Formats: sequence, C-alpha cells, structure tokens
Amino acid sequence: MTEKQMEWSRKRNELVSAIKDLGFPGELGEQIAKQLGSPKAIDRMLAYLYNVKPGTAELVVDEMLAICSDIDRWHDKKAAEEANAKYNQMLYEGLGDSED
Repeated sequence: MTEKQMEWSRKRNELVSAIKDLGFPGELGEQIAKQLGSPKAIDRMLAYLYNVKPGTAELVVDEMLAICSDIDRWHDKKAAEEANAKYNQMLYEGLGDSED
C-alpha cells in the first residue's frame, strides 16, 4: 500500500469514526468520504464535524455538498486561469504561422 493510499485510509477511518460518534451510521461516513474524494476535503469535513457537531444527517450531507461545490469552483477557476494564460500568450506571441 502506498503512502497516499494509507493516508486516504486513515482519513476515511477517522471520518467514519467521527460520523459514528455523532450517532449516525458508519455507511454515511463511507459514502461522504467517497464523495469528498481527497484527504484534504475529508479534513475540512472533520473540522466541521468536530466544531459544529451537527444534529441531523441532512446537515452533514449539506456540508459535504458545500465542500464539493467549493472544490468544483476551485477547479473551474484554475481551468479558466490556464485558458486565460494561454490566450494571453497567443496574443503576445501570435499564432506563429504569420508571414512577415
């Protein structure tokens, strides 16, 4: 098992344990871990669970959706920045096919 896989497994287990400690089924924690998709996102969810201690599964899922939405927005922003950088480079350097 690689270091990344071990980290993922530790974070997933910590999330499942935190979910169970709040009185929810462990399966909810496993599904949330799958949806979040990374140890960093799981850390954000754990911070929410430890600090807020939500009383309903709906609040837990709502926070998971908010974290996923933030991640999607960040990916979109990075893609737009990359496209903008390439466009600016094209404007500055030209297409490279012009005849002088």
